[in-house]
Amino acid sequence: MSGADAQLLAELDELLDIADPVPADLVDRVRFAIDLENLDVEVARWERSDELAGVRSKGRPSTITFTVEDLTVMVSLSPGVGGYRFDGWLVPGGPHTIEVRVDGHGSTSTAADEGGRFALTDVPRGLTQILVHLAAPVGQLVRTVATPTIVL
Repeated sequence: MSGADAQLLAELDELLDIADPVPADLVDRVRFAIDLENLDVEVARWERSDELAGVRSKGRPSTITFTVEDLTVMVSLSPGVGGYRFDGWLVPGGPHTIEVRVDGHGSTSTAADEGGRFALTDVPRGLTQILVHLAAPVGQLVRTVATPTIVL
């Protein structure tokens, strides 16, 4: 590589660092996601509507929907005093365990009812991920579905 080419690449590198810097919390996000590496999980897709759900909306509930092959997870987030209230629905329903992980705050679990409805209050703000541990018939392994991480 010529000196001119090296100089041009160095300038391009500097320009990209200014225009699109690496997020300051990237390492924390990667570590948070890697914590699941010992689990056998399926990762759901985030279904986005035409109007992107604004998780940071001021005082209004926001709804986010995640899907995987045979499961839909819909969560309505309402701002609270110290975090958020989660009202959620699983389709198909059943007595599945819902775990919400928040980086730096551990996790909180609840159970969905037969219709798939669940609720959690006071979910802290931060890098968040929802895990659905699907109920399994006796003798079968529990299946876990993980959502992509979101920042609340």
